[in-house]
Amino acid sequence: MFNWLGFRKGLPLWRSWRLNKGLANDIKQVFEGIAETRKELLTSWANDYWGHLERLKTELEATTAHAAEGTERRGPAKGVERMLASIYAKGADWTELFVLDRERKVVASTYPAHEGVAYGPESLLAAALDYSEAGGDRPCLYGPYADPMTATIGPRSSSFHDKMTLLFIYPIVRDGTSLRYLCGRVPNDVIGDLIQRESGHVYPDSGDNYIFMAQPKLSARIAPGTALSRSRFEDRTFTRGENLKDGVKTDWGIVSVKEHTELELAFTDPSTGELHEGVRNTIRNGSNLFVEFPGYSDYRHVPVIGKGVTLRLPHSPDLWGMMCEADLEEVYRIRSLSWRHWATHVGTGVVQSAAAALLVYFVAAAASPLWTAVSLFAFCLLAGLAAAKRTGKRSVDRTVGQLRGIIRFIRMNAEGKGDLTKRLSPEKLDNDEIRELAKWINNMIDSLEGIMIQVKAAATEVLSNQQVLLGTTETTEQSTGQVAQNIRAMIGSIRSQLQDIDIAKETFDRMQATLHELERQATRQIEVLQQEVERIGAAMNDVSVKVGETNATIREFLETTRQVNGILMAIEGISSQTHMLALNASIEAARVGEQGKGFAVVASEIRKLASLTQQSTEEVAGIIELIQQNARQAFELMDEGTAVIEQSGKLVHEASGILSEVKAEEAKRTRTVEDVVGEVVSLMEKVAAVSKENRQISGRVEDNVQMLTGDISQVRHTSQSVEVITKELQNIVGQFRLTETRLR
Repeated sequence: MFNWLGFRKGLPLWRSWRLNKGLANDIKQVFEGIAETRKELLTSWANDYWGHLERLKTELEATTAHAAEGTERRGPAKGVERMLASIYAKGADWTELFVLDRERKVVASTYPAHEGVAYGPESLLAAALDYSEAGGDRPCLYGPYADPMTATIGPRSSSFHDKMTLLFIYPIVRDGTSLRYLCGRVPNDVIGDLIQRESGHVYPDSGDNYIFMAQPKLSARIAPGTALSRSRFEDRTFTRGENLKDGVKTDWGIVSVKEHTELELAFTDPSTGELHEGVRNTIRNGSNLFVEFPGYSDYRHVPVIGKGVTLRLPHSPDLWGMMCEADLEEVYRIRSLSWRHWATHVGTGVVQSAAAALLVYFVAAAASPLWTAVSLFAFCLLAGLAAAKRTGKRSVDRTVGQLRGIIRFIRMNAEGKGDLTKRLSPEKLDNDEIRELAKWINNMIDSLEGIMIQVKAAATEVLSNQQVLLGTTETTEQSTGQVAQNIRAMIGSIRSQLQDIDIAKETFDRMQATLHELERQATRQIEVLQQEVERIGAAMNDVSVKVGETNATIREFLETTRQVNGILMAIEGISSQTHMLALNASIEAARVGEQGKGFAVVASEIRKLASLTQQSTEEVAGIIELIQQNARQAFELMDEGTAVIEQSGKLVHEASGILSEVKAEEAKRTRTVEDVVGEVVSLMEKVAAVSKENRQISGRVEDNVQMLTGDISQVRHTSQSVEVITKELQNIVGQFRLTETRLR
């Protein structure tokens, strides 16, 4: 019945469990809720920190891309340190952000002493970096593992700190860059803080949430069931019961840790050395819920109950388990108000009954039945009043007083400007529903304080980012206004160009019509010119014939003049002979004397006539010679004219041929021009169609730019409204007093 507990330890626990067995479903819901909320909290936290690295990776890739366009660099791109510092400030749990190059050497870090360290094949990070590279440069959440540098750097957000480390590894894959891995260091105690939330423990004496290895992959050296987070029982600040640093005593030895729970403690039953039932069933089934008696033995050999789940954080190759447990004794320690009232009434009733029996026994022996009845009535009345007073004092008044204290505490926060640093003291209350109420109120206030702190931090960050956004928005609004003006000017130019295109199309249409008309006119003119050239050619042929005839006549005339010249020479000879004869006749007449005077006169006249004939012949010869000279010149000119006419004929013939060729070439050229103009007109028609579409597009672009300008202006106004709302939110949060040093 009591299983491994034995009678001595098992009986009190069985009695408590039997008294509160009706709470089993509520207790199941409690552990289900604790396990699920812690699991979601861990997953959400990991996603948030991966998001930090994703944003940083995007900035680094953009920066290194610009650096790769310039000279080759072996160190980090300019501005990497600034970007690391920015993300470091946004993640409160980071203790270091650093960048590794392709040789796995630290080239940039928020902890300068780390720069220059190289992680070779035997280093702490070799297995994780090899895993990331083997998977095609995949992100990897590595750990927990022991890294002395984590202890050297020191804590940032966790109250506890040691060398156990979680490392976020995000590859930076880009050609031309020397950067390879972006890494973020988080102390492993952070996840202990996330799941423990000390002041929010519903079971403060024994409740412990811890993570263990379920199925190792990358961390193959860690055995299943090995602790991966700090236990509350490790902390010397936890004073309820024994401490792991000092040693927890069991009948099978002392369970203790030297430095830290992680990797030192395995959750086994000390009596068997095997994984205890909760961890074992969680690994086997993926989930385990057990809240019944007698529970199962944990590493302290204490009966515990609770909920176990498995989880895999984003980009973690290892499967983890998480147990949310509490001691069976504390969970079922509660004694209900109804039980206390019942016990009080039962005790009072027993005492009253015994006293009444004694009274009746003594009074009935010495008095009549009437006095016995009157005495019994009076006794019962006084005993009832005394019992009511005792019950009120022991139960009702005490319960009312405790409830009034809780009400005052709730009213302090319900009326605003509450002090969320205050908590109820459950240990001062009875172990009943009121204590449970107080514990859950503490848990709620603790959660509320955590939320308010996060809201306050978020409001501060939102206000800071919003102020940056407001400045950026104002700059963007100005730039957008300038862009809008430039776009409007550009659209105006486009519209003007579109109008010019329309005009050009109309011009090309008119040009095409004009070219057709010019073609027709040119054809007619060439035909007329060709006819005139042909007519001129015919006339030139006639002139050539006439010139030839004239040349022949001139040649005949020259021949006649030569004959006349011969006759003149003959006449000149005859004239000379006649003159000689006349001279001889005068001489003979003179010799004869008187008889010869008449003959002398005749001879003298003949001689005169001969002289006159000779003179006339000489004159005629001169005239004929002049005529011959003119005839020869005319003949020469006529020869030249004939040559010119012949050349002109040839030119006319060539001109006729050229005109024919010109006519054909003109027709061909006209067809080519028509084709080109047709193509241009077709192109202009297409351009005109595009211009119509561009008109619509330009109109839409202008509308969109106007809408964008309006949206930017609206964003600016909204940003200003957000600033007002954020300040109002800060004022609201400021009404509550918060623990400033608490980050969760």
